[in-house]
Amino acid sequence: MKKQLIAGLVTLGLFAAPMTGSAESNWKNVNWNETMQEENGSPFNSENYDFVNYSEVDDKLQEIEKNSNRITVETPAQSSEGRDLYVVTISDPEAKGKYGYQKALRKKMFKNPEKAEKFIEKHPDFKVPVMINASIHGTEFVGSDAALQLIERFATANDAKTKELLENHILIFNVVANPDGRIDATRFNSNGIDLNRDFITQSQVETKHTVNLIKEWNPMVFLDLHGYVKAFGGEDHPGLIEPCTPPHNPNYEYDLYSKWAMDQAESMEGTIVDNRSDYDNTNTETSNVNYQTMTGTYIPQRDDEAGWDDYPPIFTPMYAMYHGAYGYTLEAPTNDWDGVKWHYDAVMGALEFSNDSKEEMIKDQIEVFKRGIQFDHPYHTEGFFPKAYILPVDEKDPTATEKAVEHLMFNDIEVSEAKKPFEFDGKTYPKGTYIVDMSQAKAGLANTMLWDGEDITDITPAMYDISAWNLPELWGFEAIEVESTRSLDVKTSDVKKIKTDGELVGTGPYVIENSSVKAVNLVNKLIENGFDVQWGEDGSFHVDASATSDLRKLVRDSGVTVVTDSKVKGKKLTSQKVTILKDGGIYKAQSHAGTHLALERLGFDVKEITPRELAENGLGDTDVFFYSGTSRLISYNNSEANAPFGLENEDQYQAFKQEMQSYVENGGKYIAVGAGASDATKKLGLTSVSVNKGYSNSNGIVKVDYGNQLLTSGFEANDYGFVYQPVWYSNVEETDVHASFDTGEFFVAGHWENRDGAEGQPIIVKEQNQDVTLIGIEAGFRDHTDYLFRLLSNAVFSE
Repeated sequence: MKKQLIAGLVTLGLFAAPMTGSAESNWKNVNWNETMQEENGSPFNSENYDFVNYSEVDDKLQEIEKNSNRITVETPAQSSEGRDLYVVTISDPEAKGKYGYQKALRKKMFKNPEKAEKFIEKHPDFKVPVMINASIHGTEFVGSDAALQLIERFATANDAKTKELLENHILIFNVVANPDGRIDATRFNSNGIDLNRDFITQSQVETKHTVNLIKEWNPMVFLDLHGYVKAFGGEDHPGLIEPCTPPHNPNYEYDLYSKWAMDQAESMEGTIVDNRSDYDNTNTETSNVNYQTMTGTYIPQRDDEAGWDDYPPIFTPMYAMYHGAYGYTLEAPTNDWDGVKWHYDAVMGALEFSNDSKEEMIKDQIEVFKRGIQFDHPYHTEGFFPKAYILPVDEKDPTATEKAVEHLMFNDIEVSEAKKPFEFDGKTYPKGTYIVDMSQAKAGLANTMLWDGEDITDITPAMYDISAWNLPELWGFEAIEVESTRSLDVKTSDVKKIKTDGELVGTGPYVIENSSVKAVNLVNKLIENGFDVQWGEDGSFHVDASATSDLRKLVRDSGVTVVTDSKVKGKKLTSQKVTILKDGGIYKAQSHAGTHLALERLGFDVKEITPRELAENGLGDTDVFFYSGTSRLISYNNSEANAPFGLENEDQYQAFKQEMQSYVENGGKYIAVGAGASDATKKLGLTSVSVNKGYSNSNGIVKVDYGNQLLTSGFEANDYGFVYQPVWYSNVEETDVHASFDTGEFFVAGHWENRDGAEGQPIIVKEQNQDVTLIGIEAGFRDHTDYLFRLLSNAVFSE
């Protein structure tokens, strides 16, 4: 049967599609061993099929492993909910001992690329690692199913093609990149994070796991299996294969990627088209995808001008490109066994291409590292790459800088520290100051993490996602650029490990500066442990206590230095019961998730509540309520797929509205974050301000006038913010304005057309007659904007 993609080659046939493959119109829950409840489809998919449940994966891999001497199955990490992340490595068994070829070659690539090139010439039987990352979005089931079929073939088949490909490749499969999402049939993981937006932040264990695999193998080719793109390229070009449209991030060595990317993409396309008669067209009436008449796929760089870019390093393949990989997102057209076959054929096409071109392709991968080490970037504007970055350390609160240094090192970026004081640009820096020398193999990744970004508004009409992510501005540390023409006279040693202990100085009372996430987390831990904490008028926190062992331990764990100060009277802080409105997945995203994680990292105990639960039961003993998500959460006119996450009817909406108004009238604190929440606040009658918004795809880093009030304490008068669909307020006469966009050139980096009307306008306001705060800045965006998290804690603590 046609769906059995490897019939005649494989005797096990574990993952063949069933004879009947009609789309299921209704999806339901099924119980597995009465312990795991797994969804068997998603309302966001127009087709649903009998995909392989996560609970079946272990048995299937074990069965293959018993019948093959080519395969290694490992579970080196677990998901956010503790489920195994399966890694399968397949290689010719005669070459298993030659894994050392690859390991030795990898070391030479980064330390001595010239020797790596000679090594390749001496060992023409070297094998290139290819990594297949499957179903990072939980609802895109076909990726993992295709990976399982490919694993079965390459582990057990003995045909000439399979053997030839294994002679030249080591295959690494991240089999189910998002187990929790697959089980729950959600796009994101159990923390509500879209993992394919997390590769610059790396906040999730699943992301770190994938990064570790990329570092371990440094794959030459990286294939990320997604779905579902039906007709971007027209009816005869279903599906999508990168490379991307402009703009391309300038930190890539894009000329080397471009030498091969289009040809390899067209090889994938060719294999798919060549096999079109083998597709069953199971769901053509539902999907409008006719596989048997397709003449190609949509390749953005070839077939379009803008809109599917590879600019931000947040996506998995784009991140892999900074490690020298030829990275591709592959978007299958349909959620059925035909979509599985499409992925299977695409991967085979990619392997056949690298099989024929591996030596020249890997030499260009090595060239990426050679250029970094030799500080030779021939296709970049002179001066684009700095000679180095200086990362100063704040003596009292080094936590933001230490997090950045640990992050850089985790990403294979070399960091050193000064052995003694040195001077640069008229300023003296102490011993221990961190230095990132840009003459290193992965200079492009280092620079994309540390540079100031750029305003690309005039470069492209639209962006697929964010266009600014600057770690210094958004994580709250300094990165001082040493221009390529300058000299830096400093003796350094490599950083091996970072000391992260905090220190309690003196006998008390103490002051904690409102300076970082870790500082506020310490404050909340002290409150939780019964310490007397006052919030002073200057925004700092004062602790009336002596140097007990309990206090020393809490301070040591925080990483912050806490010093003795004069006793100050301020607002006494108490534990706050915080509730956030849960966006369970409307529009295939959880926009509340970043704010939720930010609040937890600040040390608050946060409870989620759905719109329906709130309408039916109210907020109980909640002290602080956060709305951080789309206004569609309080709509009852949503699409069928979105309906479960909003309200059911007019009566429920009126109940929700009444509950919120009663909560605020009775002294409850209400905080709205972002454009959607601002719209919802207006709709609920909790504010009379006018809510003004930029385009939905506008985003970036902005300069903000934060004023000098407690709500914005810990920030400079002229400081940074982040916007994602920018929002600002007018008709603010009945509010107190706490922050506004700066006047003049207030946009630092990103993409935002027609922004002049926002200049100087209010972006944080608080109602004068009720405890309602509107924060237009995306302070908790995707668990990334650490520096801005304290706007959330300030709002919680403020009166």
